[in-house]
Amino acid sequence: MNLRKATLSEIPVIWKILQQAIERRKQDGSAQWQDGYPNEQTIENDLANGYGYVLVENDQILGYAAIIFDIEPAYTDIQGKWLTNGEYVVIHRVATSNEAIGKGIATRLFQLIEDLAINAHVFSIKVDTNFDNPAMLKILDKLDYTYCGEVFFRGSARKAFEKVLQIQNNTLKN
Repeated sequence: MNLRKATLSEIPVIWKILQQAIERRKQDGSAQWQDGYPNEQTIENDLANGYGYVLVENDQILGYAAIIFDIEPAYTDIQGKWLTNGEYVVIHRVATSNEAIGKGIATRLFQLIEDLAINAHVFSIKVDTNFDNPAMLKILDKLDYTYCGEVFFRGSARKAFEKVLQIQNNTLKN
């Protein structure tokens, strides 16, 4: 399984995966992603900015995430406190295909993003999610992300988390 930059030709597959995730959020009773966002234009923008990544196994795309090595403006105004104030990686729009459900694919996606951050010498990951997204909250808890407070996107409060990736005894530990 590997994580790599998405290509323009993969937009239809990525959009299908996002549509599946949007439907799962709806079935779970979540308000997240029920307002026309994200959409195909969002994916195109991600790819144009170099943010779009796919998780691939045996030539099949199992997941998608926007991975941003830059400042997230909404994160500058947190109601709470981040663990760090330096460089960080932002993760947005995490989605896995229906075929990947229950197989730990989203958890593996996060682990590979952590590896990507470490390889880029960035030792903090920040992410946010809706209060009513138990699947994502479970992953963040499982991978030891720390709840830091609330941030606001498009008028809605979102739970904000951070994980500090550390080097211990010349061995990367995350």
